[in-house]
Amino acid sequence: MIVLKHQTKEFAQRVVAGNVNTKQTMGNFITQPEFATEVAAITPSDNINGTTKLGGAALYVGTTGDVKLIISGIDPTPATSVTAANAVVFKNVSGGTFLPVICDYVLATGTDASDILSIK
Repeated sequence: MIVLKHQTKEFAQRVVAGNVNTKQTMGNFITQPEFATEVAAITPSDNINGTTKLGGAALYVGTTGDVKLIISGIDPTPATSVTAANAVVFKNVSGGTFLPVICDYVLATGTDASDILSIK
């Protein structure tokens, strides 16, 4: 079912019939990411390696607290591996909210929020 706010019934019928390019007509959807199709509970870890890498995930924080993470795309200089020194801390993230960042790691040290989900 398609729900369209502030549009006429005729416009909605054209959208359903496929006679309207919704990516151009209904807003700037071209630049917005797709919706998530993968969700997994995560356990923060101080190990920074291939087994703990989230691979570019958004985060949902279920229970309020701090979240220490490493944002995706970090390119350390000089060319070394990513370390905890590359992490940032989001203080007092409210439970039931999404963090507006894409990250690769959530570190245990410095994270006291819980019920964290990775979303891709």
